[in-house]
Amino acid sequence: MSASRLTLALTEGLTLPDGPVNVIRPTVGADLSALDRAMVRVIHTFRPDFDAWAAWNPQTDITPAAVAIVNLPRSKALARGLIAGSGAPFVIVDGAKTDGVDSLWRDVRDRLGDVPSITKSHGRLFWFAPAGQFADWSLPPPAAQDGLFTQPGVFSESGPDAGSVLLADALPVRLPARMADYGAGNGYLARAALSREGVQTIDLIEAENRALDCARLGITDARAHFLWADATTHDPRAPYDGIIMNPPFHAGRAAEPALGRAFIAAARRALTPLGQLWLVANRHLPYEADLRAGFRDVEPLGGDGVYKLFRAARPKR
Repeated sequence: MSASRLTLALTEGLTLPDGPVNVIRPTVGADLSALDRAMVRVIHTFRPDFDAWAAWNPQTDITPAAVAIVNLPRSKALARGLIAGSGAPFVIVDGAKTDGVDSLWRDVRDRLGDVPSITKSHGRLFWFAPAGQFADWSLPPPAAQDGLFTQPGVFSESGPDAGSVLLADALPVRLPARMADYGAGNGYLARAALSREGVQTIDLIEAENRALDCARLGITDARAHFLWADATTHDPRAPYDGIIMNPPFHAGRAAEPALGRAFIAAARRALTPLGQLWLVANRHLPYEADLRAGFRDVEPLGGDGVYKLFRAARPKR
């Protein structure tokens, strides 16, 4: 949430109703100083952001409040669902134009008529009383999709990611005993790993709790364990023999290859001396240098015109 837009609105006539304020999915470092901290409930399901707001006693579930401030996520379906399920009779939406805030503002105006707003710093903040007009925007329960589940706001919510499909097909017939899936999403790669010989346990490590909820529904194998954690900082209770990953490379809408590099570094730290990593990445991402710097053995496994696959083994200490 951009505090500059919120502060501007509050100084130019926006008055908040008395009572608790749900601040939903605020960005790391957002300035909430214009709000009464005693009334603020920070709500987040993305682990790195949840941890960043630890001093505010964040929660994952939305509870009734007088006001809800919705920070716009990338998924429009999730944004609509957060508005419908905001738990408040007065809603403020704040977001960047590149994330579709203007389109959402027009959608709300189509139902309510004039909706006040301010624009600043390539974004918009608008506010309104929903008055029961957005029930059809409510988030549906997770939907089954080829044996797995998905919902708005989950990576590749419309179907399996093509890179994950390639990596799943490329996994060997036999995998190591103690496995992990870094950035597990709804469990597509973990399910593929569990179909191979040799796997005794697999940790599904996923930062988005909504995705982990889907993974729990789709994977009922007792060998699977579900960890709501940031893969880049995850410290396993014991080293892994093998790790699979399709690491993210976006922060918001901006490409951020450093995020994938952090996944590779975390895998190197978490593997046994003879451990192995299987990785898929977009072809334009420069991960080869990180793999060779972090592992003694690096083997390309092919791919296609969009994705490349690697196996890396024997991490360097």
